[in-house]
Order: sequence, then C-alpha cells, then structure tokens
Amino acid sequence: MTVGIVTDSTAALPEDVRAAWNIAVVPLMITMDGRTVADGELDTAEILAAKTHSSSGPSPGAFIQAIADQDQGDGVVVVTVTSTLSITHQSAVLAAKSAAGPVAVVDSRTAAGGQGLVTVAAARAARAGATLDEVVARAETVARQVKLVGALANLDQLIRSGRVPGLAGRAGNLIGLRPMFDIHDAVIRRLRPALSDEAAHQRLLSLWRRTRPADDASLYLVCLHAEAPDRAADLLEAVTAEVRPADAFISQFGQAMMINSGTGVRGLAWYWD
Repeated sequence: MTVGIVTDSTAALPEDVRAAWNIAVVPLMITMDGRTVADGELDTAEILAAKTHSSSGPSPGAFIQAIADQDQGDGVVVVTVTSTLSITHQSAVLAAKSAAGPVAVVDSRTAAGGQGLVTVAAARAARAGATLDEVVARAETVARQVKLVGALANLDQLIRSGRVPGLAGRAGNLIGLRPMFDIHDAVIRRLRPALSDEAAHQRLLSLWRRTRPADDASLYLVCLHAEAPDRAADLLEAVTAEVRPADAFISQFGQAMMINSGTGVRGLAWYWD
C-alpha cells in the first residue's frame, strides 16, 4: 500500500502524468453565461467564447470522493493551488476533516506547472514507500523551492477583466507588450513586460538560468502554455539544449486559469534538487 495523492485541476497535469503517478484530479468549476461546468468538460473555445465566465473551487464533497477513491490504507495527501489565489485549499481542508482515514492537505504555494511539480514530487515520494508525514514533508520542501515565470500573449484578458484600462491596454497591444509575471512561495509578482514574443521567450530563459546552482543539482521542469503548444515546445528545446532534466513535461493551463489569462500564455516552472 502507498499514500494516495490528490490535487485540483489548476495543477494542469497531462493525462499521461496523472496515470503514471496514479494522481487523482478534482476539477474546479466554471460558470459561463449562467451555466456551470467542470474544468475540462467543454472545449476551450466554447468556454472562452462565452460573454461572462468565472471560476470557483471544487466542493468539499468532490474532494471527499477523490480522497476515498485514493485511500489504500496509508492515508492521502491533497496538494492544492496556493491559498492566495483560490478557496480550493479551504475546501480541501474541510474535506480532510470529514474523511474516514488520515488526510493531510498541502498548500503548493504556486499554481499550474509549479503545482504540478509539487504534486508529482509527493507522488514520487509515496511510490518510494514514504509515510504520510514524509510525503507531506517532501511536498512542502518542493513547494518552497519551485518557481514559475510566465508571459501573456497580449493584454486582451486584462482589459476584459478591468485590471488594465481599455485605452492603455489597446495601446500596449499595438506596440507588442507581453505582460510577464512570476509566482514563488505564494507571492504573485508583475514583472517588467517584454516588448515582443521573442523578447518574452528570452526573458523566460534568462530568469530560469539565473537560478541554476553551481553544483550538479537535478532539474525538474514543466513548460506550460495556454493553447500555445509550439511556444512551450520551443522553451523545452531551449532548456534541454543546456541541461538534461531529471524530469520534464509540457502542461497546458486548465480552463479555469485560461478565463483569466487568455490564450497564448507560455512559461516555465522548475526546481533544482
């Protein structure tokens, strides 16, 4: 028996990664034009075409079911999107209190590919025979280490959400601004925008290179994107030309994230170990 692993759909784990590590994923919910569906239930184009949309965390009941399905007798670890972005963590904590067996909830302190890395690290520890407490310790260690940097394709979603005034946003689009951000240790920061797609690509790689340790640490990497697989593949090719990762995969944003970021996003999530 091993410790079971559960996460939410913000982790954006590809199906083959979920299957390889036996990770259960609880979907966030999306409300579009008054209709509520699960993250991933509909085509992304249909979701983004809606006039109005919002997202919400999974219910405690959805987590309770996933926990029960994953419990093999040694307990379950639930890894959630950072609590600074969503009530998903709170929902998982409530579910853990109602579970039949021991359950620990870990705040990944990140999202998307970063959350995916924390979740896979927990699953790797569980498969190696770690106890519930040891799996939690490993997940929390990686949560403190993992970094995520990304670049938006344009300012359209920021204009639509009201976070950027329309006139300023349209002017930014005309000159090719690519907003950039990073997430580390539960803090989301706006970075200086890039002035073109190529500049964004190079900035992402530069931010990754700055973290490379002097010793022979192993790299764990996710190249993430929102309906832009070629951009993620270009990032993966560039990184692997310099370093051979211990593990790496490409991950597409979940739809609950895309309704805020828009399509065309690309980024990197990683940690050195």
